[in-house]
Amino acid sequence: MIDLYYWTTPNGHKITIFLEETGLAYRIKPVNISKGEQFQPDFLRISPNNRMPAIVDHEPADGGAPLSVFESGAILVYLAEKCGRFLPADPRGRAQTLQWLFWQMGGLGPMLGQNHHFVQYAPEKIPYAIDRYVKETNRLYGVLNRRLADSEFMAGEYSIADMASYPWIVPWERQGQNLDDFPHLKRWFNAIAARPAVIRAYARADEINTQRAVTDEARKVLFGQTAATLP
Repeated sequence: MIDLYYWTTPNGHKITIFLEETGLAYRIKPVNISKGEQFQPDFLRISPNNRMPAIVDHEPADGGAPLSVFESGAILVYLAEKCGRFLPADPRGRAQTLQWLFWQMGGLGPMLGQNHHFVQYAPEKIPYAIDRYVKETNRLYGVLNRRLADSEFMAGEYSIADMASYPWIVPWERQGQNLDDFPHLKRWFNAIAARPAVIRAYARADEINTQRAVTDEARKVLFGQTAATLP
């Protein structure tokens, strides 16, 4: 059994997609970041960087005590190795998958996260920051589009690299992008969106978080703003 400490963000969706794809038994432990639950001492013992997702594997391969893992990329690698799926064993296939996974972890996720922050949530609209991160999002979409012109999926076959990247593309309109400008990415996006496991993963999100909008109270928790400064 896997305990998944989860909230309905792109990084959280990565793990529910993997778990739904593989059929591993799991239970969701909601960590409502809008209420600051990621700072609770019990959660910090599992995820010292106060970020979700995190997991606790109650049946690790060594047969020992429950094993906790934080950071979404590390979780995907751990689970893929546990299952022997979605991460090739051969050196070339493994390298291909890991380089695109780390491209997402080091580029696509952080840069699109800054896009989300400055475009949607920042109390002050800063044109330079908005322009910078919308343009960088566009550049990264272009990188992915060029890769997918030559490959059905990011690393050849469907893998943890695709599971990591797809949730960050889901809010493409709010990122100031148009999928029609990236035809190979759009083909890939639609193919993943139609996968039954992905549909199930997003259905779980709707069950967990019934209020998807960011409220004033959530902004205060996330960004330390006073009610008077909130847009």
